[in-house]
Amino acid sequence: MTVAGLRVETVDTTVVPPADRFPLWLEMAGRVSAPVAFTSDHADDFRGHARMVDLGGIALTRFRYQSLVGQRTPRLIRQADPEVYQIALATSGTCAISARRRDTALPVGDFTLVDWGRPHDLEHLGDNARDVPAASATAVIPRARLPLSPDKVDRLTAARLSGSEGPGALLAQHLHRITRHPEEFRDSDVPYLADVTISLVSALLARHLDAEDALPVDVRERTLLARISDFIDRHLDDPALSPQAVADAHHVSLRTLHRLFQTEEQTVAATIRRRRLERCRRDLADPLLRHRPVHLVARRWGFTDKAHFSRAFRSAYGMSPQAYRARSGSGPTG
Repeated sequence: MTVAGLRVETVDTTVVPPADRFPLWLEMAGRVSAPVAFTSDHADDFRGHARMVDLGGIALTRFRYQSLVGQRTPRLIRQADPEVYQIALATSGTCAISARRRDTALPVGDFTLVDWGRPHDLEHLGDNARDVPAASATAVIPRARLPLSPDKVDRLTAARLSGSEGPGALLAQHLHRITRHPEEFRDSDVPYLADVTISLVSALLARHLDAEDALPVDVRERTLLARISDFIDRHLDDPALSPQAVADAHHVSLRTLHRLFQTEEQTVAATIRRRRLERCRRDLADPLLRHRPVHLVARRWGFTDKAHFSRAFRSAYGMSPQAYRARSGSGPTG
């Protein structure tokens, strides 16, 4: 049975003649967010790559491009206001944005908020000397879908928002995971992924507005679930990781933890087991790890009982760990 995946569009300017590359990029950028008066020192032969993931009215995009300078002018806004916000994470290059009489230098690893209904200037420069492009990951969300007062959100336009702690770190991880590996998700995941995106963006903005208590209960719960999911991923190597340990780490009762996972397809314990098995399967297929014995691969991801691991792996993937490694061509069975 074929399972439909996420809707993904890729734009690579290098597949068209040099004279067509910058116009192609401008057309794509206008569709993703809004038309911008861009200029570039590389407009005659512009190299850019974008991967856009459609989450049903929410667009997540991973950009890599040569230096750009842009203006969202009042005239462009009068022509078309898409009524969206864009939350942008700088991942490479030197980035700055000006809006609402605020000039912000954006370090790599931090976010800023762009309101495409307001004039602003932006600049994102690569390092030409080292041939390092500018790069970013963004989420475009309709204003009406954020559960925060527009007047309050407006205060954060062009502000620097941390992408290394709290909800910002979770949002950065979320953007990276989906835009780097959209093939890991199914079309049926779209509503859930969209809700998580909105919740994490809302939590990030609310953190900087000191308005976290004003968020709807469902948004706070999805944000907590994202924190828990991140915690599980970071502690899969700990044999003591259990539903009770997860609950204790987040200061919630075991009953509350199980209730949060009612919307998931699996229980907490099953989620931990599935993610451990996925890591083991990945390592068993890795040629660089072909000399590592199977039992050490299992132990690396929290399986301390060899027989239990073999049974769980066979149940999940229909063959033993040794057979899977042999079939993947990664070397000795160990």
